[in-house]
Amino acid sequence: MKKKKLVMALTAVMASSMLLVACGNDNSSDSKSSDTKQSDTKKTEAKTDGTMTDGTYKLEEKNFDDNGWKAKFSIDVKDGKITESDYNYVDKDGKLKTDDADYEKNMKAKVGTGPQEYIPALNKSLVDKQVATDVQVVTGATHSSDAFINYANQLIQAAQRADTATIEINNGAKLEDGKYSLEEQNYSHGYRAVFSMEVKDGKITTSDYNYVDKDGKKKTDDADYEKNMKDKTGVGPQEYIPALNKALVDKQNPGDVAVVTGATNSSNLFKTYAAQLYNAAQSGNTDMIKVYNKVEAE
Repeated sequence: MKKKKLVMALTAVMASSMLLVACGNDNSSDSKSSDTKQSDTKKTEAKTDGTMTDGTYKLEEKNFDDNGWKAKFSIDVKDGKITESDYNYVDKDGKLKTDDADYEKNMKAKVGTGPQEYIPALNKSLVDKQVATDVQVVTGATHSSDAFINYANQLIQAAQRADTATIEINNGAKLEDGKYSLEEQNYSHGYRAVFSMEVKDGKITTSDYNYVDKDGKKKTDDADYEKNMKDKTGVGPQEYIPALNKALVDKQNPGDVAVVTGATNSSNLFKTYAAQLYNAAQSGNTDMIKVYNKVEAE
């Protein structure tokens, strides 16, 4: 009788164990099914043709400047267009520079414009132009305009990559030694920009900005391009490209590089890319910056 009871008890335990295992397998199957569904969910992919992906893209400076301000910037993209630009400065209490009446009064008295004028003007210009380097520098607010153009360009690049992670700028930091590189991915009129900058002992020692074609030939080596451009504008790549590279090493600040007469667009692009490499050097980020530049129909 005891043996019979023992056998029945063992049978019951085994049955329970099998039931638990079966239940466990069902849950595991559900879990795998759920995981599969999540992994099958399509993520937004970056576009390589330079068009922007819809979303909100953000950038902010990490450090407050000597006057107690740091920049915050966001853009909204809808249907591939910038629909809103929100650039401003905040203090440690979160107060906006455009709301600081004293700052407005003092700056306007000195240079003829204040944050209540130049900040909305820059934001509007970006929405109107849709291209950072086409934004007009506001007279009296050159430094802020240059920073705006640089940051706007980085946000546009993020939108081209569909990367919504907040861009952090280590503003005010010393440059870290290393080689910093940037290159456009798409060709315009047969060329794309390539740019490298070397920093040693905290100083820019080398600037190598140029354009290359699909065969790797540099624009400065293209005699026909040189002749045609020089005939039209008085300057060619053999003159303006070395001049821009030299100016960056001499000035040590992209914002202080002068625009070369006859090569305004190339000069502005150089300054914008140089500012981005400068930001990379402030963070010590030597990863290649790939720019999926948009190329209009040629």
